[in-house]
Amino acid sequence: MTANHDQIKFAYWVPNVSGGLVISKIEQRTGWDINYNRRLAQIAEQAGFDYALSQIRFTAGYGAEFQHEPVAFSHALLAATTKLKVIAALLPGPWNPAVAAKQIATINQLTEGRVAVNIVSGWFRGEFTAIGEPWLDHDERYRRSEEFIRSLRGIWTQDSFTFRGDFYRFSDYTLKPKPAQPLPEIFQGGSSRAARDMAARVSDWYFTNGNSVDEIKKQVDDIRAKARANNHSVRIGVNAFAIARDSEAEARSVLNEIIAKADPEAVDAFGHEVKNAGKASPEGQGNWAKSSFEDLVQYNDGFKTNLIGTPEQIAERIIALKAVGVDLVLLGFLHFQEEVEYFGRRIIPLVRALEADASRHVQAAE
Repeated sequence: MTANHDQIKFAYWVPNVSGGLVISKIEQRTGWDINYNRRLAQIAEQAGFDYALSQIRFTAGYGAEFQHEPVAFSHALLAATTKLKVIAALLPGPWNPAVAAKQIATINQLTEGRVAVNIVSGWFRGEFTAIGEPWLDHDERYRRSEEFIRSLRGIWTQDSFTFRGDFYRFSDYTLKPKPAQPLPEIFQGGSSRAARDMAARVSDWYFTNGNSVDEIKKQVDDIRAKARANNHSVRIGVNAFAIARDSEAEARSVLNEIIAKADPEAVDAFGHEVKNAGKASPEGQGNWAKSSFEDLVQYNDGFKTNLIGTPEQIAERIIALKAVGVDLVLLGFLHFQEEVEYFGRRIIPLVRALEADASRHVQAAE
């Protein structure tokens, strides 16, 4: 089936850090090395995935003992593919926007525009302390991220760019070559008020943690209303951990095993850090405020989205997400290569068929 801009998009988490996507001692046939990831990117591209998201970590935590740097790693994956877009995570503080703008503009030129960025505002104080970076208050981190995004866009679109912010300053700066049009897409995450308000002002895409359809709808409606008031538009991506099996019982059995073999000490340590980070926001909550121990075993609340079951069940749930305004599903898997291939072969065609049916019904009603 030919691509359609109205079709829901699919992305996967790049396992460029060790430990997989769950904090569990269950067997995971997933590698963090470049050879595994090159092959995974090629499988995902062939399977119908649109994006891959490289992770940023500076310190070990919840299994991530080894971490590859995301910009260099993303470029390696782009070199191994021809259509897949790769989203490189950038963390303001360690990255300066001038350096980032130049890095991404160069990769954009080398890959025919297939690179994007995910601006990560940071939530783990210990990571900043470990690398000697100042730790800002919650809303200050998002103010810095917004200036970072405005600086990127200014450098990419203007000659003699001048900017006077609280965190970044530029005087008559011209970058050449600039990235080709359309500009690299800018993604961001977060569920706090500051994160959503920032997305409604400056970001192309907003990633939210996994959640129920009803809870996701509340976030989508809130962000879209704020964006309209700002004469801005933003698309929505939702995190999910997919467990697709031939029967629902088999899929649920896998989920139960993941949770049963969770590393309690690591899960509790992660939960402590992220909930403290959320409490530091003015509203006193963040992405993980209502996450249980079981939810935290998948560290972006991916189980909550409930893409667990048969291909038919998962496809229907994806369409339900699309119906409340979700534009992209960001997926994690237990055994990435095998399960990305299975997802592309068994689930994406069902989603496309359901989308086509819905489109025909709309046209018939007009």
